[in-house]
Amino acid sequence: MERRSFLRGAVIGTSAAVFGGTLMHGAAYAAPAQNGTSPYGGLLAADANGIMLPSGFTSRVIARSSQTVPGTSYTWHGAPDGGACFADGTGWIYVSNSELGTGGGAGAVKFNSSGTITGAYRILSNTRNNCAGGATPWNTWLSCEEVSRGYVYETDPWGVKAAVRRDAMGRFKHEAAAADPVRKVIYLTEDESDGCLYRFIPTTWGDLSSGTLQVLVAGTGTSGSFTWTNVPDPDGSPTYTRDQVSGAKIFNGGEGCHYASDTVWFTTKGDNRVWQLNLLNSTYELAYDDNLVTNGTAPLTGVDNVTGSSSGDLFVAEDGDNMEICIITPDDIVAPFLRITGQSSSEICGPAFSPDGRRLYFSSQRGTSGSSSGGITYEVTGPFRTTA
Repeated sequence: MERRSFLRGAVIGTSAAVFGGTLMHGAAYAAPAQNGTSPYGGLLAADANGIMLPSGFTSRVIARSSQTVPGTSYTWHGAPDGGACFADGTGWIYVSNSELGTGGGAGAVKFNSSGTITGAYRILSNTRNNCAGGATPWNTWLSCEEVSRGYVYETDPWGVKAAVRRDAMGRFKHEAAAADPVRKVIYLTEDESDGCLYRFIPTTWGDLSSGTLQVLVAGTGTSGSFTWTNVPDPDGSPTYTRDQVSGAKIFNGGEGCHYASDTVWFTTKGDNRVWQLNLLNSTYELAYDDNLVTNGTAPLTGVDNVTGSSSGDLFVAEDGDNMEICIITPDDIVAPFLRITGQSSSEICGPAFSPDGRRLYFSSQRGTSGSSSGGITYEVTGPFRTTA
């Protein structure tokens, strides 16, 4: 069953990224992605920045931790992690979390229409281990604390409005967030070995100050149907949110999360899987599992942050392994898209496309030094495809 045969839809909000969702009928589940040839071809030798890319693509460094962003007076934060792009007139803004245990927060880099950096600044301060997060359709960035009973902070990518802590979204070891403008909910992953998947239903769409937190309830298998149940105490004290609802499905280390086309895609690092929720019929299945790759060595391990492109491709960043961003196509092919060399003590974080889909941003959290102060944030430009 090829995913290209099914509906695709645009992400509403910050970028043109989309990813095709499988519309399943009954038990007609798609097979998890298998090794294949990337639509971009193989990787060439590493460039001057140590990045192996397909033909036609180039990279540049846009920021380094502990150094001022070129052309600005802003010092880029340590341990850059989750990120997203926001349209800014004819230009755009890339926001990036800081996964530092002290200070944390998030920063932003502003670009004009030609991609020249025109500014950089802090948008969130004095939080802890801001790992991933997600963009909203009303152009705010949700920065999530990856600590026990951590919070979600709603921030302004332009740095004008003060960040606001959103207590109603629950206190747990937050990882990523993905907005669903059709159902008017936010999906949330939890980075625990016995974590859960949640959704937050705001009382008023566009206002995250109040609402209902729910947890996904399902069986123990890798496919089936699911429902949602209210979490009685989103504050998670004294009982953790993941332990409050009988039958809540356990996911082993929730990481990146992405919504498009009535589908939620999310990763679990403990078992190296990419999952998909098919929201039109309330079923779930595996989009990728390295143990289920049957035609050679699995190319994608250490699954982490995810984003989608306008072609319907999913881009999955690796935490460690051989430092690749891999692509999963609508035809269920998985292959490397790029590889960072000489940085084996790091991880790739924050992949996000510019609003026009022509530039991909991401960070190596600890760079060549292996230290949180050595992070490097990159831009890759090239002929990204717009159709599958």
